[in-house]
Amino acid sequence: MTFEEYKKQDAVGLAELVKQKQVAPTELLDIAIKRTEEVNPKINAIITELYDFGKRSISELNSSSPFAGVPFLLKDLCIQLKGTRYTSASRLQKDYISTQTSSVVQKAIDGGFIIFGKTNTSEFGLNPFVENDLFGNTKNPWNLECTPGGSSGGSAAAVAAGIVPMATANDGGGSIRIPASCNGLFGLKPSRGRVSLGPISGDLWSGAATHELCVSRSVRDSAHYLDLVCGNTIGDPYIIQKPDRPYAEEIKIACRKLKIGFSYEHPFGEQDEENISAIKHTVKILQQEGHEVTEVKLPYSSQLVSDCLYSLVIGELSATIELIAKERGKSAQVEEIEPTNWLLYTLGKKISANEFCLSKLQWNILSRSMEKFHEEYDLLLTPTLGMRPFKIGALQPKSWEQVGLKFLNSIGATGLLRHTSLIEETKKKIFQWIPYPPLANLTGQPSMSVPLYWSKENLPIGVMFTGRLNDEATLLRLAAQLEKAEPWFDKVPQL
Repeated sequence: MTFEEYKKQDAVGLAELVKQKQVAPTELLDIAIKRTEEVNPKINAIITELYDFGKRSISELNSSSPFAGVPFLLKDLCIQLKGTRYTSASRLQKDYISTQTSSVVQKAIDGGFIIFGKTNTSEFGLNPFVENDLFGNTKNPWNLECTPGGSSGGSAAAVAAGIVPMATANDGGGSIRIPASCNGLFGLKPSRGRVSLGPISGDLWSGAATHELCVSRSVRDSAHYLDLVCGNTIGDPYIIQKPDRPYAEEIKIACRKLKIGFSYEHPFGEQDEENISAIKHTVKILQQEGHEVTEVKLPYSSQLVSDCLYSLVIGELSATIELIAKERGKSAQVEEIEPTNWLLYTLGKKISANEFCLSKLQWNILSRSMEKFHEEYDLLLTPTLGMRPFKIGALQPKSWEQVGLKFLNSIGATGLLRHTSLIEETKKKIFQWIPYPPLANLTGQPSMSVPLYWSKENLPIGVMFTGRLNDEATLLRLAAQLEKAEPWFDKVPQL
């Protein structure tokens, strides 16, 4: 098999060729490794090579497994593989070796995937772009000057660059859908509790980050993968209704006529003209497919989403760092954490239990708002992001701010910054970039980014559909319909 033949197949297609003995798993792994060596120096997507692990896995492969022999990558955050380096892209954990394997990773192995590397992310998954001090920046294969999004940007860049047909991703504020949008991929965030993060993790980010799946080039890959990894493990905090049938069967069922509310509204800034074009293009396709599409106002308070997510992030970050420090028997040092995240860590220690719990209680307001919306509409359609992929570094603090921040961190005076312009400016930049994805993390709803539009600069612009809790089936049926109406699989960057 040549690389040109390899990239014309999705993961399901490659596995079928293995089962038919038209290609050997060793051949697929060699192609993936060769492609890694060719393009990873340009995009910095893979930060840990596990080539030997992959080769050993082939010797133990069950050729009848659903993804037999398909090369695969793990995001270096939230999920772990025993005996391998696990960093969360932080110097605090740069030497940590996992002692357990996450259940979802074991399911992937049992399903026949050949894991041969781990992908770059943002430190502790905090930034919705991949620019970290430990491994450096990941670049977008469509334009190497632009962000691939985050925090699953390494996985998305690797898939877009043709290294693998799909890779793991997880989502605490949009981290499946954001990079899917930036890289021209399909990204489904399942309902809270659909996929277990056990036994190592449970209620990540109080449930906002308890969403694990993948980024892929085809809808059927995500559907088949969700069938493989869904389900609970003992001790999981969320148990939800089981699907009526396998998701791989759902995508073969004709999508019924849907009532879809769409919005151009940008709650934190001026709407990007490319987003408007992307929504108009999508609405036209939906209408041609027989769906009822109506313009609506955003049916929830975007300011409440941003306030709740901010309180959550700084509180959970602080607790995470304290837990790591406790487990290793040594407190975190200022030089081990990126300056902005050290500031958030110290502020997180000062946030009151009352303030944190009030924020969590207000999630219910958002959930009820969306329940009311879904009494009339099946899905909410918005742009995935607030703007097209930006130049790397654009959302980072200015150089003078970084100097001041490092100084205040070094003398322990970060409390002075709690209500300063640096914090407010950072929040403003982030939510201008991601005004839409975090909602579904707080409500637990399934949500997907679909690659239906490319900008004038040939950058992917995703559109996002959010559905009723537990109803991944409707999203996947629609995605399969849209994929057929407006194919994207062969739209790939030239590297």
